[in-house]
Amino acid sequence: MAERIDDLQYKGLKLIQDTDGFCFGVDAVLLAHMAKSAPSERTVDLCSGNGIVALLLAGKTATPRITALEVQPRAAELARRSMALNGLEGRVDVVCADLKEADKLFSRGSFDVVTCNPPYMKDTCGLKNENEALRIARHEVLCTLEDVIKAAAYLLRPGGKLFLVHRPERLVDIFTAMREYRIEPKRMQMVHPSCGKRANIVLIEGSAQGGRELKLLPPLYVYDENGNYTKEIDAIYERGYGM
Repeated sequence: MAERIDDLQYKGLKLIQDTDGFCFGVDAVLLAHMAKSAPSERTVDLCSGNGIVALLLAGKTATPRITALEVQPRAAELARRSMALNGLEGRVDVVCADLKEADKLFSRGSFDVVTCNPPYMKDTCGLKNENEALRIARHEVLCTLEDVIKAAAYLLRPGGKLFLVHRPERLVDIFTAMREYRIEPKRMQMVHPSCGKRANIVLIEGSAQGGRELKLLPPLYVYDENGNYTKEIDAIYERGYGM
């Protein structure tokens, strides 16, 4: 297993990544950017992987307590080492456990914010990678979308915020599950590879037990006509995040 240390080019933060495992992409950066808008005393990042979202939130918010919850031991180990590398052991707690056991790990309503970059594909869909870690990260092998929403509903205090990044083709599933577990969609933004290309990422903010009103944000384009990041993405990346 080969490792590398990526300089995120933001406040000196560094991330340890397994080059044979799942490495973070623009979806994680966009998720952290959207979630930074919500004031929080306690935040939990579900399906945390190598801890990239939790690490970015530690750098971009004043949240005093952040939990990174990850089921795969290898990914959790990398996240734990990254937090130590950045001197964040006392602020970011990495827990290696199954989010389906959230009710055994935490008290109901104990978080202000839940973030999640979950597996996008149903376990019955798409080609499956032979690498088990990648398969678990990309397919709903160990948890489903409903598992994520159910856990978030348990963990959030009334009025607490869920921030989710997913694929647009799962929107009906997402909204159905959110309504079932009383998390009301409040903001949504479609992310397109470039102008003229269909959206391949959707960002959603939900409010636990919130009122029914959904605000559609302007579409976000990742690349311009020359293949460079758009000014909006440059502003979000704040000097690159090592990309």
